[in-house]
Amino acid sequence: MGGEAVDVSGKACLCRVDFNVPIKDGVIVDDTRIRASLPTIRCLMEGGAKVVLISHLGRPKGKVVESLRMDPVAGRLSELLGVHVKKLDDCIGEEVEEAVRSMKPKDVLLLENVRFYPEEELNDREFAKKLAAPFDIFVNDAFGTAHRAHASTVGVAQFLPAYPGCLMKRELEALEKLLRSPEHPYVAVIGGAKVSDKLGVLENLLDKVDSLLIGGGMANTFLMAQGYDLGKSLCENDKKEDALRVMKKAQELDKQLLLPVDVVVAERPEPGVPVKVVRPDEIPEHMMVLDIGPETRREFSRVILQARTVFWNGPMGVFEVEQFSGGTLEIAAAIAQVEGFTVVGGGDSLAAVEMAGCADKISHLSTGGGASLEFLEGKELPGVKCLRGTR
Repeated sequence: MGGEAVDVSGKACLCRVDFNVPIKDGVIVDDTRIRASLPTIRCLMEGGAKVVLISHLGRPKGKVVESLRMDPVAGRLSELLGVHVKKLDDCIGEEVEEAVRSMKPKDVLLLENVRFYPEEELNDREFAKKLAAPFDIFVNDAFGTAHRAHASTVGVAQFLPAYPGCLMKRELEALEKLLRSPEHPYVAVIGGAKVSDKLGVLENLLDKVDSLLIGGGMANTFLMAQGYDLGKSLCENDKKEDALRVMKKAQELDKQLLLPVDVVVAERPEPGVPVKVVRPDEIPEHMMVLDIGPETRREFSRVILQARTVFWNGPMGVFEVEQFSGGTLEIAAAIAQVEGFTVVGGGDSLAAVEMAGCADKISHLSTGGGASLEFLEGKELPGVKCLRGTR
């Protein structure tokens, strides 16, 4: 699996996938994560395995939530694979055991949302044992949940031989390249709402990159730390010392750390509101920063276009609203032009490269937002540690 020759012929294989897709009124809005798992599913089918898929969907918090059942996923997966994917209404118990026993090689079965059980997120040993009971082998292809020590990502590996799937392998290889052997100049573009979510990765990346470009809501905290009044902008006042420490480390390591030199402001992050472009020292007290300004976009793009390696996680503003999408879309377009190795991670950033129409120009689209950040922070991911051939 995932580069290692594993005989799966005739074996019942439990495959953890990340089918946590957005669903509106029973219809899947974006099937990227389902499509990302197809190579592993097809590989298992071609190897003659009985393929049983398990995933979470949303946050049901250990209860059955009708709108978070996996039925729409089974329907879409059937279309993509060109075979009927049967879906069960549970993920443990006699019904599952009987269904697995009656499967033929190359059959595909989808279990119910594993987070309907509170034991999943608690990594309960007995629950993991029940999940593993009908199977001969475990394959984890859900990189997006690899930073979580849950029953379906870590617990089952205590009871079954555990291997990485194709997507998991590809994710690890791409991120290893960013950590161990990046070509220089290496530029990291980090956005999103909060510094607190990405503090560890900012500090770890400074040891590796040549330039760190910070946008989005988290840039406000850095600007605040420099003494600017941010009006009504999103800002983590309690992270001032952390922001100053990151800036000091960049200076000591002689690394370029760029913050916005102009910003787009408005009273509310809503369509049709009047907007202004101002410098950080001119932000009106009744307005909020909602995007990077045109001068910042040009400067960020200039640095990106000189790079040989780029990692991007997090939008530059409230890109879901057209008036505040310009910064994020321009960054996406610049990264797409880089003649080198580019990695984009995180749901919002992936949505932005899709929106910009340049997803096919990115070397690697990482399906794991939080997992990729923790990996680049230097943390060992529990859902990876338990797999053979990944240590």
